[in-house]
Amino acid sequence: MVHATRDEDDALDADDGSDDKYRAPALSKGLDILELLASEADGQTQADIAKTLGRTTSEIFRMLMVLRKRGYVRLNEEDDRYSLTTKLFEIAHRHPPIRRLTSIAGEAMQRLANRINQSMHLAILHSGKVLVIAQVDCSDNNITAVRLGAQISLYDTSSGRVLAAWMDPEALALLLDAAGPGAEGRQTDFVDDLPTVRALGYAQNPSFTIEGVSNISAPIRDLTGRVVAAVTIPFVRRLSGTNTLSVDKAREALLAMAATISTRLGAGATGAS
Repeated sequence: MVHATRDEDDALDADDGSDDKYRAPALSKGLDILELLASEADGQTQADIAKTLGRTTSEIFRMLMVLRKRGYVRLNEEDDRYSLTTKLFEIAHRHPPIRRLTSIAGEAMQRLANRINQSMHLAILHSGKVLVIAQVDCSDNNITAVRLGAQISLYDTSSGRVLAAWMDPEALALLLDAAGPGAEGRQTDFVDDLPTVRALGYAQNPSFTIEGVSNISAPIRDLTGRVVAAVTIPFVRRLSGTNTLSVDKAREALLAMAATISTRLGAGATGAS
């Protein structure tokens, strides 16, 4: 094992980006590209990327070739747009806390989805957005589901309300800053909903994106009692008569499952709530 010297550790700790001696320009360019493409659902052309990042097209070309070769970006040859692959998402899932969370939650979610004939998804916070890290479908022919790996505006989700409801004021302020102001009134409505979510212990809202869907979201807590994820049912009332539970009964089942997952993650072991 190679250990850094104390001087090296001090230099890295003190590095605020102003000391050229410890910069890695190629790495910075690659990360800039990945972060840019992460916020572009339709991808960007090489010229657009270069313009946005203030780089030359030749610089960007070399970086894109490496990122393509390593599997981080793909090129749509029909419109010459680059977009992210799922590789970063797959790497994130190798991180032990997320892997443990999805491992524990996934089986329970599938059992409940089959029992109540509703799809559901598991989400965490990531860079001011809601990131879907697990998703299961029920067996019905007609489902409403959120794409695995989707990053959704914080203000447009019941999951986001659950993930934010128990934050302390400082953490909430940082989250809102990362999420940005959103569309007119969205942030205010979001913040106004949080006390109700805390009081009820869950969020239940008409879908912010699809008419006729009721989103029910419950918190999942870790050993410290902190809310680390939200599990959500986009509840649909089927005209075919294949609903097995009412929305109220589905909510009760969801809350019970979330509590069980939380217990398996250690919630309550320290007396935190």
